[in-house]
Amino acid sequence: MSTRPRARNIGLVLGKMCPGPLNAITDVPGVVVGHVTLVRGEGALVPGKGPVRTGVTAILPHRDNVFEYKVPAAVFVINGFGKATGLAQIMELGLIETPIVLTNTLSVGTAWDALCGYMLEENPDIGVGTGTVNPVVLECNDGFLNDIRGRHVKPEHVLEALRSASGGPVPEGNVGAGTGMSCLGFKGGIGTASRVLEGGLEGRTLGVLVLANFGSKEDLTIAGVPVGREISTGVRGNAPAGSVIVILATDAPLSSRQLARVAKRCTAGLARVGSTFSNSSGDFVVAFSTAYRIPHRQHGFVTVSVVRDDSPEFACLFRAASEATEEAVLNALFRAETMVGRDGNVREAIPVAEVLDVLEKYGRKNPSSHA
Repeated sequence: MSTRPRARNIGLVLGKMCPGPLNAITDVPGVVVGHVTLVRGEGALVPGKGPVRTGVTAILPHRDNVFEYKVPAAVFVINGFGKATGLAQIMELGLIETPIVLTNTLSVGTAWDALCGYMLEENPDIGVGTGTVNPVVLECNDGFLNDIRGRHVKPEHVLEALRSASGGPVPEGNVGAGTGMSCLGFKGGIGTASRVLEGGLEGRTLGVLVLANFGSKEDLTIAGVPVGREISTGVRGNAPAGSVIVILATDAPLSSRQLARVAKRCTAGLARVGSTFSNSSGDFVVAFSTAYRIPHRQHGFVTVSVVRDDSPEFACLFRAASEATEEAVLNALFRAETMVGRDGNVREAIPVAEVLDVLEKYGRKNPSSHA
């Protein structure tokens, strides 16, 4: 687990809302996260053998059988240059019926197959007495550091991530699917953050987990300061446009359509840190609510109570999505450690001391993104 600081550990208080106790997606009751990290080999790339810098991350909406007890969900496609699976059915039916798995681009097939097998084992009736299943897998490209052609993520790694998923603090940076990822010219990876909701939603939480693999150093912005242009540390190797995956969870009672409204506001947080949503990026938000479940075997009508669309509570939800996404990306950056990958390619950790010097230069000694 990384020993580097999170954003708040260095005095970065982003936004106006309070984080949850862990400042993580696992602050949403019932949500659990598991990682498997694969790092081995050094030196020149030998496709199929290494070096390996990759992994798997699994997010479960709850610990029960997700196929039997589905949760409302939505997808917002920011830019569709991605290879995700399972999104069309979520958009059509407004439900998630499997855990969510994140990995590298060329391991999506393996992850889908493993997740499918996991669901079949949990649900012997799938494909026999009931319908089939919709595994949800999303990806980013870690090929700058990883032997991505080797497809080193195996079914057992996916199953381990699913079965080891837990609540509590979420490891960030060079872990799980984030192991080989780059972000805004530096080492990226997994980041998370949360916000405690207010007003009529008091006592509820919104949390975000990001797989951050996007952007250039010149665009890196922290608390409104053009930090990337000011940092002297060089970035070795090209920084491609890359992609980002945002997983948003909340226990606020929202419909699928309402979750899509909230998911769109994650783009504000991404823009604040410097994303330009490149033409060649696969940028997706998957949002779900744990406030109620839809039983698989309950047909006909379902009656639930959700927040009114014209209520002031949506302003709170929108701000929470934006703030948590912004902080989750910065947590991914600050927690990530320098990594040397295939062919000696390097992604350096963001230099915390330099960042603080730049923020102070711009009058952000105690920075706030809304100052």
